[in-house]
Amino acid sequence: MTDVLVCIKRVPEATGEVTLTPDGLGIDGSHAGYTVSPNEECAVELAVQVADGGRCTVLTLGPAGAVDQLRAALAVGMTDGIHIEGDSDAFSPADVAREVAAAVRARGEAGSAYDLVLLGNDAADTGDFQVGVRLAYALGYPVVTGIQTVSVEGSTAILTGEGPDGSETYRVALPAVVTVLEGGVEPRYPSVMGRMKAKKAPIETLAPTTVPVGSGRLALEVPPPPPNQVRILGEGAAAAPAFVATLAELGVLR
Repeated sequence: MTDVLVCIKRVPEATGEVTLTPDGLGIDGSHAGYTVSPNEECAVELAVQVADGGRCTVLTLGPAGAVDQLRAALAVGMTDGIHIEGDSDAFSPADVAREVAAAVRARGEAGSAYDLVLLGNDAADTGDFQVGVRLAYALGYPVVTGIQTVSVEGSTAILTGEGPDGSETYRVALPAVVTVLEGGVEPRYPSVMGRMKAKKAPIETLAPTTVPVGSGRLALEVPPPPPNQVRILGEGAAAAPAFVATLAELGVLR
């Protein structure tokens, strides 16, 4: 059995047009809705597989509504949740790593230490890649990033991911921190029974341990869409030579 903690982040759905909050410091998801990233969905799935009867805790730092994302993870097999309640836009990656480390230490001091901490490889909204590495440094744990599959043999984690020269495998002593990329596993869908259990699963609510320093971000900017170019080749059969010439120009025909 392996005790696993998975850290997730409440982010806006990316299916519609991206709009910013009035202060320009975050992405407004009030109309599109909220979710977690595919990387974190895979981290949850890996945790359920690796735990093998052990404890699977899901943690998030965010506003009251972030409990919905915790419940979604609980519905697919996580056993309990930790909600650090706060405005996630006010927390820098360093702030988040510090709060997660404090929660991990508190559980350890209470006799519920985690063998493995999984995170998404990056934040789906702000693109930060820092939390996993900063968390490992704060805890004094080894860290491996960009991993797609995880297994545990005794006190060692076997981790695989794609490197520049193909598949790479790491053997890391536990406890460890691992950041996950999608593609190695298929996240499961919640069952009706899973949703019912998730409503009753325990979620511990914590206050931040310190006032966040913040990211120092001045503003986000949504770039304008790339311009479209249209070239009319002609009409009917008369357009055929120009069409063939265009295909050759694009390298489709040789």
